[in-house]
Amino acid sequence: MKKFVLIAVALFAVATLASAQMGMSQDKSKRPSPPASAECKFSDGKTIKVDYSSPRTNDPKTHQPRKIFGGLVPYGDVWRTGANEATTFVTDANVTVGGKDVPAGSYTIFTIPKADAWTLIISKKTGEWGIPYPGEKEDLVRMPMSVSKTTAPVENFLIAFDQAGSKCTLRMEWENTRASVEITK
Repeated sequence: MKKFVLIAVALFAVATLASAQMGMSQDKSKRPSPPASAECKFSDGKTIKVDYSSPRTNDPKTHQPRKIFGGLVPYGDVWRTGANEATTFVTDANVTVGGKDVPAGSYTIFTIPKADAWTLIISKKTGEWGIPYPGEKEDLVRMPMSVSKTTAPVENFLIAFDQAGSKCTLRMEWENTRASVEITK
């Protein structure tokens, strides 16, 4: 009987430990690239929301700075635009992004960074991990983004909206680069 109780207690302890570890691994805020979001709210209450994961310039293992654009993120290649799960773009209004019509709906965004120009890709395919890129056949639209230097280095990849009246400017910043595109309703 003692043996049975000892085995039961050991199994319970292992199950409890495994459950605790599983719960910790499910806590996305503890990731090296934690979840983040940005939202633009128009005057009529309609919104655009972007959910993404925010990687760091410093390597999460060595804590040493990494070369981001033209290094970790190669120039001219499709980038998942963040880390982990795919970056989502959800709008409950028909909008115009960089001069291209985007109907209300849920999408995934990718970018193609270059030293002096970026391309924003809004993909119809949703629900995937951040890579691989599903291909041009799934693109809803592609449009150029304006590129400039940030005033100071940006450690955490950032997606934000700058709102002015009936328009929002989608802004992405990391390392020393800012890419942006205007969105109107």
